[in-house]
Amino acid sequence: MRRDPPKPGEIAFIANDRPEAQSALASLTEAFGQSEPEDARYIVALGGDGTMLEVLRDSMEHSKPVYGINCGTVGFLMNPLGEVASLPQRIGMADRAVINPLLMRATDMKGQTHEAMAINEVSLIRQTRQTARIAIKVNGETRMGQLICDGVLLSTPAGSTAYNLSAHGPILPINANLLALTPISAFRPRRWRGALLPYDAEVTFHVQDPDFRSCAATADNVEVRNVTDVTVRIEEKKRMTLLFDHGTGLEERILREQFED
Repeated sequence: MRRDPPKPGEIAFIANDRPEAQSALASLTEAFGQSEPEDARYIVALGGDGTMLEVLRDSMEHSKPVYGINCGTVGFLMNPLGEVASLPQRIGMADRAVINPLLMRATDMKGQTHEAMAINEVSLIRQTRQTARIAIKVNGETRMGQLICDGVLLSTPAGSTAYNLSAHGPILPINANLLALTPISAFRPRRWRGALLPYDAEVTFHVQDPDFRSCAATADNVEVRNVTDVTVRIEEKKRMTLLFDHGTGLEERILREQFED
């Protein structure tokens, strides 16, 4: 759907510290001005996927659409820089993807509770040379009494082509009402490949013998170390809008990922 392109002063540009991103920031702010995120119509993130995740997390409260420009490497969530002058028209014609984040509540060995949001996934990873031993509950019911592994993760459809795919988890269409529960180097049960869960499922991970087999929990790039219990669910009250150049939306990118090397 075509929308009115943003006018000068209606875009907030946020860049990481890399020279490529800073150079793009200088060119774009010279052409279109700069706005504070809370006052802008749109936010443009300059960097890689890590920058996009940070910008999305920071912009949840004011729910402004975010358009990413790739100044990094992979840039799965980003768009190419292209001609500077064409940016307002590209934003006005962009395809939109509305996604919900995961809410992680992690309790550490001191009994402290930590909360963080994840756009891609929440993962538990062993911190030592010892394998992790993790029990898994879904909606309060124990589904696996003990998973012996390097770790385990719960992924959104938007994140299913990231760490989840590297761990041999399934790619989920962006509109699928599913979450991917994927083991990381499972030792026992050796042939368990994970599970597809309803979008509204609440998953609880309990770390067994945490003094000897310590684990860290990570919501995208926010890490909590020495956890004992981690509960994860979709936060449906939070909605984020990603913008992609017309014809290259997130649904198309996820579909393409399944047919390309």
